[in-house]
Amino acid sequence: MSRRRRLGTKKKLALLASAAAVAGGGAFAMAATSNAAQAPKTAAESSVCQGLATALGNNQRFIADQQAAPDAQSAARIANRQGVVAQIEVQQEASGCVVGESAQDSPAAQPSQAASAPETPPTGGTAPGADDAVTGEQVCDGSTVTLSGEAGAPAASSNQFPAGTRLKVTNLDNDKSTTVEVTSVSGSCVLLNDAAFEQVREPGKFLIRRAVIEKVG
Repeated sequence: MSRRRRLGTKKKLALLASAAAVAGGGAFAMAATSNAAQAPKTAAESSVCQGLATALGNNQRFIADQQAAPDAQSAARIANRQGVVAQIEVQQEASGCVVGESAQDSPAAQPSQAASAPETPPTGGTAPGADDAVTGEQVCDGSTVTLSGEAGAPAASSNQFPAGTRLKVTNLDNDKSTTVEVTSVSGSCVLLNDAAFEQVREPGKFLIRRAVIEKVG
């Protein structure tokens, strides 16, 4: 009887040691996962996530506006933008951003920043195919410019200018510009599609904070 009790005690101790090891391993794994999840994003990653969140917010606002005041084309526009929203969320997941994180246009530039912008954009560094000599009335002062996620030839959408209006967008951070035609409605002064945005963007950025927007036709 005494031997059986001693063996039973050893087994219990072994089981307790095994359980403690498993618990410790689990705690270590949870801590490692938590630390990884809380690791701060780099500046580039934060810029990408902010740009995607802005693009998502603009498209969601456009959908809401169409639902609030529908017309004969609203259903088609909404379906198109819902596809864009789905694409942006895929990009958010691939970039390590919070999927579904949404933001509207950034606040307008401070007066000091707006005052420092030239009346006409620089002529150097113009995107391929853009007309350097094209200048026009500067509009939407202080607005940021992002992308809609739509494919196709270079084009823009706007909440202020009708289809057919030509707008010239200049990125003051790299002196690149492009002139595009408004083809649809959006929730921003100007929202560039993928092809147009590629002509003026900085690598890895989804938002142009310092832009000059001109109405040229």
